[in-house]
Amino acid sequence: MPGGEGSGKDKQAYFAKLTALLNEYNQILICGADNVGSSHMQSIRKALRGRAVLLMGKNTMIRKVLREYVEKNPALETLLPAVRGNVGFVFVKNDLNGVRSELLKNRVGAPAKAGGLAPSDVIVPAGPTGMEPTQTSFLQALNISSKINKGQVEIINDVHLIKAGDRVGNSEAALLAKLNIKPFSYGLQVLTVYDNGNMYDPSVLELTDADLLAKFRTGVNNIAAIGLQIGYPTVASLPHSVINGYKNILAVSVATDYTFPGSEQIKAFIANPNAFASSAPAPAAAAGGAAPAKKEEAKKKEEPKEEEDEDMGFGLFD
Repeated sequence: MPGGEGSGKDKQAYFAKLTALLNEYNQILICGADNVGSSHMQSIRKALRGRAVLLMGKNTMIRKVLREYVEKNPALETLLPAVRGNVGFVFVKNDLNGVRSELLKNRVGAPAKAGGLAPSDVIVPAGPTGMEPTQTSFLQALNISSKINKGQVEIINDVHLIKAGDRVGNSEAALLAKLNIKPFSYGLQVLTVYDNGNMYDPSVLELTDADLLAKFRTGVNNIAAIGLQIGYPTVASLPHSVINGYKNILAVSVATDYTFPGSEQIKAFIANPNAFASSAPAPAAAAGGAAPAKKEEAKKKEEPKEEEDEDMGFGLFD
């Protein structure tokens, strides 16, 4: 049949395209495509042009190609469990984070539909709604506090209308439509990352160099602590062991008559602390002595004025 021949050719072309992409690319973003329309998908393809390749298809066809290709590249076997649900592949070359950011930009707002599952929490902000005063009963049915202000209904407090994972009711969907609120956004959602045979969560792409250094520093500290606790020297614990040993030698030197160059100053300080403390207050004392001298000079300058007043010889009522 002509239809069957065309369908077979389409499958062969799809198999060839997917095989060529698997040969060319070693990095893949496995994305969920729920609630993404055809026009939205085309805009995403356009945004990714030149940076990545988006390929959608039936899961059975994708699995068949992967199983045949596993013999050539066994690392791709880790992709098979990820092929479930409404998913697609975004093939990338060394720009995983940039392509993921582009996918996040290409999300569109969508209204809440009755009966659908809420992908995120929905909070209606307090303030004027633009609704007529006759519609206060509609808000009362949803236990939303409101008042009439300047001829329109105003919500008094923020309202947590829908929780993530709950089904959207008819009343909630109608209220959001009246308020012209599109609480949800849809687009390709990165579920898993395949990178040269490794599979990991997309949150790893958000890590910065500072985050990696902080985690590395924490690991080094943990290794040093374990090495010190069990007495097993490591590269991380060796500096701490040297410092602790030096402290012990100083303690022995201070407690006995044994002296070495590193302990001479400490023992001298313990023997005569005043010798080290006498030089420290000197600048403060000098500064303190300068201040009274300035005050005395100011008083001397004021004294001639008093003498001039006394020499005038006039009384208060003269």
